Amino acid sequence: MNRIRTLGAALLLVALGPPAGAETLLKLDARAEALAPQTGYLKLGAARSPQGHTLAANSQYLLRDGQPWLPVMGEYHFSRAPASQWADQLRLMKASGIDIVASYVFWNHHQELPGAFNWKGNHDLRRFVQLAQAAGLQVVVRLGPWAHGESRYGGIPDWVVDRMPTRGNDAEYMGLVERLYAEIGAQLKGLLWKDGGPVIGVQLENEYNLRGPGRGEEHISALKKLALKAGMDVPLYTVTGWDGTVYPSGEVTPVFGGYPDEPWATSTQELPPKETHAFRFDTRVSGDLGAQTRSHAPGTAETDKDKVPFLGAEYGPGLPAMYRRRTLVSPDDIAAMLPVQLGSGVNLFGYYMFHGGRNPVGVGGTGLEESTLSGGYNDTPRISYDFQAPLGPDGQQRPVLTKLRPFHYFLRDYGARLATMTVRQPERTPANPADLQTPRWAVRAAGDSGFLFFNNHVRQYAMPAQTGVRFEVQLPGGTLTLPSRPVDIPTGSYFIWPLNLDLDGVKLRYATAQPVARLDAGAQGIVHVFAPTAGVEAEFALADGAKTMSSQGGQLLTIGKAGGRPVSVLLLSQQEAAELQILDIAGQRRLVFSAQQAWVADGKLQLRGPATQPLHAAVFPALAKPKAPGLQMRQDGPLQHLEFKPETSEPTLQITASRPALTAPPVLKGGLAKAAVQPIPEAFATAATWSLKLPQPLAPNAEDVLLELDFVGDIGRVFAGARMLDDWYYNGQRWQIGLRQFALKPGAELQLSVLPLRADAPIYIDAAHRPAFAAGQTQIAELRGARLLPIRRVAITP
Repeated sequence: MNRIRTLGAALLLVALGPPAGAETLLKLDARAEALAPQTGYLKLGAARSPQGHTLAANSQYLLRDGQPWLPVMGEYHFSRAPASQWADQLRLMKASGIDIVASYVFWNHHQELPGAFNWKGNHDLRRFVQLAQAAGLQVVVRLGPWAHGESRYGGIPDWVVDRMPTRGNDAEYMGLVERLYAEIGAQLKGLLWKDGGPVIGVQLENEYNLRGPGRGEEHISALKKLALKAGMDVPLYTVTGWDGTVYPSGEVTPVFGGYPDEPWATSTQELPPKETHAFRFDTRVSGDLGAQTRSHAPGTAETDKDKVPFLGAEYGPGLPAMYRRRTLVSPDDIAAMLPVQLGSGVNLFGYYMFHGGRNPVGVGGTGLEESTLSGGYNDTPRISYDFQAPLGPDGQQRPVLTKLRPFHYFLRDYGARLATMTVRQPERTPANPADLQTPRWAVRAAGDSGFLFFNNHVRQYAMPAQTGVRFEVQLPGGTLTLPSRPVDIPTGSYFIWPLNLDLDGVKLRYATAQPVARLDAGAQGIVHVFAPTAGVEAEFALADGAKTMSSQGGQLLTIGKAGGRPVSVLLLSQQEAAELQILDIAGQRRLVFSAQQAWVADGKLQLRGPATQPLHAAVFPALAKPKAPGLQMRQDGPLQHLEFKPETSEPTLQITASRPALTAPPVLKGGLAKAAVQPIPEAFATAATWSLKLPQPLAPNAEDVLLELDFVGDIGRVFAGARMLDDWYYNGQRWQIGLRQFALKPGAELQLSVLPLRADAPIYIDAAHRPAFAAGQTQIAELRGARLLPIRRVAITP
């Protein structure tokens, strides 16, 4: 990590000379008067808490206590995760910049058979919501009754599907839905916003575009009435707004989404560039999001565009595994969506999924996953619901999270300003998402202040570097041209730059670095944290215009005073930006730089990471007297370094090949998609198998032990005796399984089976990860490596 330095006399003050070479001037006119937000159209529920806090929405943005609010929402399915993990994982989400946790209530997880509902253990919705509140999160409950979520029958129990029509106002069906909603309402009693609880909204149904008698607007209206009858009086009632959705305008608010690829597609080739990476100026609907039903007419969300705020619920920070199409996205594929969607006007950024999970197993071993065998459009793993999420099923921190956190922190501190800003379209825009030459950018502005959004990354397509670029933005108070000399914007770069940003009374005309956070450092003043833009020198232009400040990162520059205290700009290095986590510790908001996971629980700073490596965090401002067994501490300038030596070595895993692969049957095509379908159960008789014998004891001091498997094949499965612990569709991603949750006996022996992947399988795997079959080789089933990774956690008293 670069040392953060106070520049003082060493500050580089440069008067930049005239530009060299050709210049590309990108123009945008932001002078037109913006429409004022309208109120009274949306029929919201109870908006005031007993403490006097309010939550509302106008036609443009959300308001909390009367102030604009632009939160981040992340999906985490409580019934797909061990209850023992909920408390820590919710706090990890909060530490990552999440403000709202959303979760489906899968009907068939709670009432798989007729009769009593199961709200215990991993199904305890009430406890999950209480733990979310304790973590400082708000909650949106996605009620269903049809959820999809890659669940069997969309989450509707078999015994309901077998007996009656669903997803409409059939009297028998609606009677059962009324009971379901009453059960959910009882779980949430006393936890709604109006009661002082965290539940601020509910979603009705999902991806609903069915029309006809007893359907369409009538059905959503009927569901809302049942929710209210069950006591679920909340500020927000939402529905998904894509794929021709139908709902009663004014009664609910649509939410939107987008993914950087389509694993539900049938193509075995790379798809054309997705519109998720292209700014949108005319519509909020992001193409095909995989709804199970089709609509051939524009949806209500299209006609509601000027009446409701642009809220998101399903921007994918990863993608699900589907048998026929196994996309593996990069961190940049995901993070590049944020400046695009925010620059397109999104005023609630919602992720699906932010935390991965695993499907419960049904009665008698029935799979509760979506599959063609049960009439689904897709085949998904029996158990795994990893989703390549920023937090894995066992709480693993994925690399994409380091790219997303700076955007989340930006929204937490500057989102209130952004929420009120209007989207402004450049003079030149790409002709379509496949136009990779025309620069992709937008501005959101209110008066003379705004933010500039730029994206030069498209999944699987090389964007050209934009050379000699300057921006000319016409504002009501005059034209702002930036930067002071042309810059080259590299391939793959994406960013948000401020325009006329007020930094506690100091006017920053612009910066070629991205705002991340505002930190009140007490006696050390107010610090505005910025992240660098890859390949572009950071330039901070102050109001006097005489000089510009430039640095290479890791530097703290004082730019003025507020109330007698200094106002500074902290420009992070790329590594510091990736490791930054912002936490409230001992009553003060602090910057914590760590490659490991960091969060706060019981008033203590928690660090979690591999027990075989040092645990390290650098804190600013410093903690008063940090204490923990084995803690080593040092001060380096303003940074306080906290470090723990490695605790152990990797446990030994005994691997024995037990059964060679036989010839796998050809992959069949069929199902609703008329594409590759998963093998029948008998096909697994051809799988290669290995014995994985665990040591005794299994890392007794570790919080968890991850079994990491590096295999190549079609489908992998891990068993403990007859019990399947997890399964995986090969896609090039390392497969990790947390073992503590299974309460395995010391020295237990697991079995790994790998179904061979045939060379002729009509399955899409990204080119970088598709196996290279040798001449004459017809299939592959290999275990390239397996290891045990002990995970430890330390708690530091501040």
